[in-house]
Amino acid sequence: MADKVRLIDEFVAKASAPFVFKVASKDCEFAQIHRLNHKTFVEEIPQHDATSDMLLVDRFHEENTYFICLKGVRLIGMVAARDQRPFSLDQKLENLDSYLPAESSICEIRLLSIEKEHRVGRIIQGLLTILARHCTDRGYDIAIISGTILQERFYQRLGFVSFGPRVGQPGALYQPMYRELGTLEDEFSALFRRAPPLRV
Repeated sequence: MADKVRLIDEFVAKASAPFVFKVASKDCEFAQIHRLNHKTFVEEIPQHDATSDMLLVDRFHEENTYFICLKGVRLIGMVAARDQRPFSLDQKLENLDSYLPAESSICEIRLLSIEKEHRVGRIIQGLLTILARHCTDRGYDIAIISGTILQERFYQRLGFVSFGPRVGQPGALYQPMYRELGTLEDEFSALFRRAPPLRV
């Protein structure tokens, strides 16, 4: 009986744990990032081949800064940013810079992924707000993304502008998009009503 009570107490504690938005820094967080990466970009969107351990390590992993949402110790969602060339879009779209405003400081936003049962405004709000803070703090002018065509209208709602042809393969097509970053954090905060605290 005592064991059952303990298990119930643990379940309630985890279920009521607050969402925490932070920059990934721990091995256990990176392991969950690789798992969510596999779930999203192998199992849901067939962009990559399956791996035997069901983990997908991004090819730019060492250069990515990951912004994550945790509930307790469980990873709920993530998005990554990097500023080193070549970007993934450099390898998909010839003469990428010709589509973008001249003399811009550019970062690439990638790997936006949220567990299906948590795809609600509060999670995307938190991830995009801390991402916006990171981008503006570092003086980036432009953010580029490969937006899945399944969510193209959502990205447009966030102020992203389509450019160039679609890239990818059947079943995993993406639209190159960019947006200027001047008032990004304020706009995201207004769009989602309230920005969550950043914990690092």
